[in-house]
Amino acid sequence: MRQTEVKPIRLLLVDDHEVLRIGLRTLFTEAGGFEVVGEAGTMVAAVAEASRLRPDVILMDVRLPDGSGIEACRTIRTTQPETAVLFLTSFADDQAVLATILAGAGGFLLKEVSGEQLVSGVKTVATGQSILDRGVAQRVLAHMHSMTSEGGGGRSDPLSPQEQRVLALVAEGLTNKEIAASLNLSDKTVGNYLSHIFQKLHVTRRTQAAMYYAQRPSNK
Repeated sequence: MRQTEVKPIRLLLVDDHEVLRIGLRTLFTEAGGFEVVGEAGTMVAAVAEASRLRPDVILMDVRLPDGSGIEACRTIRTTQPETAVLFLTSFADDQAVLATILAGAGGFLLKEVSGEQLVSGVKTVATGQSILDRGVAQRVLAHMHSMTSEGGGGRSDPLSPQEQRVLALVAEGLTNKEIAASLNLSDKTVGNYLSHIFQKLHVTRRTQAAMYYAQRPSNK
């Protein structure tokens, strides 16, 4: 009997250092379950290759010779919401991390992570979940708290008990479909709850909402 083949995660590597791209290609090829479909070393090339190849995940550097990987991410995610972007960079500037999240990235990792952590990270964002390097998470949460406080005049509208349950599951990394199954709701209803939650918390992405939830000592 022929077993059902699992489709590999199609990966696009974006970094201006060729040696690093070669190392990443080797890592993911040897890990198995991945197909490195292309590489790019500039912002312009990243956007063009993303459009041409339609990868599942783009592993992106923040700083590129002709511009910002963040801007490339924003452009790509606007036209290809099905493509996830995971940033891999050597510096942990808090504002840059925030910018990647606001641009629609699925996560942010430092280049000092192990190969195993990187492979796991790509698999995570490929499923629609979000990740953030623990080394910068707390500082970014502080920024997020400041942003939401300023955007909401120092407070946000209280969430209903059901909205709190939905938000808690978002913070756990569950997809809309998984949340719907867990709470016995339709996908559309979950989407409506998320829309209301985003409005109340003054955020635009589920990653932001999850981070906001994580920094609260309790659900108030």
